[in-house]
Amino acid sequence: MGGPLVWAVPARAVAPVRALAEGAKELCTIDDPRIDESSGLGASRRHPGIVYTFNDSGGSNQLFALGIDDCRVRAAITLGGAHNRDWEAMAVGADGYLYVGDIGDNLKDQPYSTVYRIPEPKTIRTQTVPATRYRIKFEDGSHNAETLMVDPRTSQIYIASKEFGGSLYEGPKKLSTSGYNVMHQVGDAPLYATDGAFAPDGRTFVIRGYWDAEIYTAPGKELTGVKVPDQKLGEGITYTADGRSLLFSGEGVRQPLWQGPVPKEALPSPTPTSKHRTTADGTGDGMHKGRTMLGVVIVGALALAGVVVFARRRAS
Repeated sequence: MGGPLVWAVPARAVAPVRALAEGAKELCTIDDPRIDESSGLGASRRHPGIVYTFNDSGGSNQLFALGIDDCRVRAAITLGGAHNRDWEAMAVGADGYLYVGDIGDNLKDQPYSTVYRIPEPKTIRTQTVPATRYRIKFEDGSHNAETLMVDPRTSQIYIASKEFGGSLYEGPKKLSTSGYNVMHQVGDAPLYATDGAFAPDGRTFVIRGYWDAEIYTAPGKELTGVKVPDQKLGEGITYTADGRSLLFSGEGVRQPLWQGPVPKEALPSPTPTSKHRTTADGTGDGMHKGRTMLGVVIVGALALAGVVVFARRRAS
């Protein structure tokens, strides 16, 4: 997509913040004793109805796969070789990987931050998956951060710092396991950003704080605001796999998982109508019908040519 994108993300919301949309609901309660500080969310692309979460600093190096319908833990996935110093964010990439951000740095005294990546498991079961480690540095010094996003179109990572005047940083086009991956500032971030995510189609992204969330075009300007549920230390946010709803979580024991509709102006682009559906042979219905009609025309033309030839022979 060319050089670094300059994203116009205002430090404070400009568009009016909406009320919690009609249709928002509490789905279930995360009551597994292993999860007491759900700090981030990521909806699975591979497994419908599954959302991943994890514990904050000092927790295990595990992701928990929850059923969205009942918040029951379906599996605990250990990131082999990873350490949870201060895990604060995660993202589900369109490249088939899960990303976890060990990016918390309250004292801003860490020499670097870390992003771990694992392939999303093909089956939801308790298992250990070896993790790849990427060391991260910000171009302008250390930052405390709780927001990690992955652009589904480019697989580039983005981190928003959690500060009064926060910033949004873009990673390199391809992460490297050697040396440091330098994050470059590309815009401002909302007040005290606690989590964020790209929409599955990459057209928008959302960043939340404790009091509200803001949806932006990707890249571009702010599109709309969304009021978040009233939660104790509400931190997590992600899009559902279809991009039509947002999921919200909070830290603490027995915290509910909420779902709210995405405002209509931020909904994903309409899917193709049935007449443009892809058929089993990889062609669209319209193309398939076009080929059929062309075949009929050719057969008809050949038949007519045969009649003409036959008539001329009879005449001669």
